[in-house]
Parts: sequence; C-alpha cells; structure tokens
Amino acid sequence: MHGTDSATAPAQVDAARQALDARVREMVAWHFDPATGCPFWLDYAQKLGWDPRREITTFADLRRLGAFEDEWLRGGPVQRWVPRGLAGKPVFVFETGGTTGTPKTRVACDDFRTDYELFSATLPDESFPKGANWLMLGPSGPRRLRLAVEHLAQFRGGISFCVDLDPRWVIKLIKKGWSEHLQAYKDHVIDQAVTILQANHDIRCMFTTPKLLEALALRLDAMGTTIRKAGITGIFSGGTEFTPQWNRFAHEELLDGAYMTPTYGNTLMGLAASAPSGPHNNYKITYYAPQPRAVIEVVDLDDPARVVEYGQTGRVRLTTLTREFFMPGFLERDEGEREVPYERYPWDGVSGVRPYRGFAATTTVGVY
Repeated sequence: MHGTDSATAPAQVDAARQALDARVREMVAWHFDPATGCPFWLDYAQKLGWDPRREITTFADLRRLGAFEDEWLRGGPVQRWVPRGLAGKPVFVFETGGTTGTPKTRVACDDFRTDYELFSATLPDESFPKGANWLMLGPSGPRRLRLAVEHLAQFRGGISFCVDLDPRWVIKLIKKGWSEHLQAYKDHVIDQAVTILQANHDIRCMFTTPKLLEALALRLDAMGTTIRKAGITGIFSGGTEFTPQWNRFAHEELLDGAYMTPTYGNTLMGLAASAPSGPHNNYKITYYAPQPRAVIEVVDLDDPARVVEYGQTGRVRLTTLTREFFMPGFLERDEGEREVPYERYPWDGVSGVRPYRGFAATTTVGVY
C-alpha cells in the first residue's frame, strides 16, 4: 500500500486541480503584467515571442515556460525579483545554501508569515498550546526559518527564544574533518538550548532539526531528565535526515511522549506538512505541499518532463505560485517516491525524501 489514505474522493482531487489551475491563471496574469510583474519575468516574456497571460490557462501549461534555472537565483541585483505591484512594501531577502559559491536568494514580503500561518492550522493545540513559548533550535542568520518560527510562535500567542547557529561553519568543520571542533560547536548550540529551557520561560513548543533533537535529548538524558520533563510537549522538525528509521528511533528513544510532526520545507517553496505517521504505517513520512501556493511533483530521473507513477521514485520538482515569487518547474536537490492524495491534502505527495542521487556524493547535510 503506497498511499497514506486511498479514500480521497475523486471530487476532492478534481476540485483541488481546478483551484490550482485558477491560481496559475491569477499568478501568470500578475507576474507578466508590466504594471505588477518583476523585471526578471517581464524581460523573460519579451524573449518568448508569445504572451503567457493569453496562452497559459492550466498548471500543465507552465511547462511552456521551460525549467526554472538554479543559477537565476544566484547573484543580483536581487531587486529584479521584486514585483512592481509590491513597490514600497518592506522586502526581506532569504538565502538558501551558500555552503559553496554564491547562495541562492529569494525575496519576500509576507510569504513566510502566510506559509507558517497555514502550517499553524495543522498543529494540534493539545501538543502546541496557544499562548505557549517556543524554542527555535535551528539555523539563524540569513535564513527564513528563524523569522518564520518566530512568527509562528507569535501567531499562536507565544514568544520565540532563539539560539545562535551558523550551519555554514558546521559544514566547513565537517569538510575539514575537524571532528573535535564540530563536537565543540554542537555542544555550544546545545548549551544555549539547555540554558533557555532551564530559565523558567515556560517553553512548551520547539522547532529543531533531527540531529539537534537527538543531541538535545542525549544531553538532557545525561542530566537525568528528558525533553518531555523539560516541558516540551510539541516539536516540529524538518530536514532530509528524517527517515522512517530515525522517526521510529525518535519516538521510542528520544521524545518521552512529546508529539513530533515532520515537515519538508525550504526557502523557495514554503512548508509541506506531513500526513500522520507512527506505528500504524511503519513511521513512513509523506509530505504534501501547501497547494495551491506551491506544488510538488515527482518526475522521472532521466526525463523531467514525465511525472512518475504512484509509488515510483523520481526527482522532486517544485512550483511556487505567490504574488511575491513565481517559480515554475524548479528541479530540487531531492528525490523521493510519488504518493497518492490524502484526505486533508487532496493532491500528490512525496515520501522517502533524500538527497538527489545526482548530487548525493557532493551534498554535505550538516545540522540537518
């Protein structure tokens, strides 16, 4: 059984597809209108020789624009991505990667807030109580995660406490083989987390990565306590290290009854929530994009024009459709298996997410 829930009604799937097509028309109209589009897409349209606003009417039609190139997001000026329709609004710039060469950048005004408000609706209140404070135990700096988790905490009525964490330094330490320094840096990050948890701030919720969750649980265990006893009732975690094996290990050995939900997110897409996982499905994790704001497809490893069959392996292709950012058909650095629609998310999902085999040998995962 590959699907999480095969009982999704065809009418639900059809309605979701129609909503996506309508969203595509709305976003193409916005991004290719000289009054509202950004310089990048307006220049791109000039070279096409046809008007996307007339000819793109469905999600499938986006293929006519070609693949979205990784390199387009490296280097500036970043202003070429700011839509004219948002002129005058405060703009954030978030970086992704940057461990080698120039990092990719994405502009945003409110997308990170919207994404996390939508995600908030998927969190069970009994584990993530409204008004509770949060610990953000993850990367800081030019990434969107820190501000996004902070907004999530505020949106739910709490306050977010953050640590200092530079993932680029972690990856340098790994590449240089400086294991002693790596351990010292990890200890430094966990020290900060423990200090915050012991400071009587009533922290009940946490974002962290699998590796840091494990390190925190082991530290607390050495101190004679657990994540649950330290007050944490709900954790959301993300990263490609999130395998079913690790998920089971975390539930059996690390969490002490705290609730954990896996997520798959990045600066370019937003945040994909997961269908429930646990002993009932061997801890399998299936992610669903926040359609129609973003779409995940699983495409053939050799022929990205072809979506694979359900249960088959392929590369993750992302499309982002917001007024702030339009990114059609971007081939991600991940692969996984295509999954059937789920009752709560009546569109395709992806499971088994891991680094794409074409890059796997050169990818250093670091704190994730």
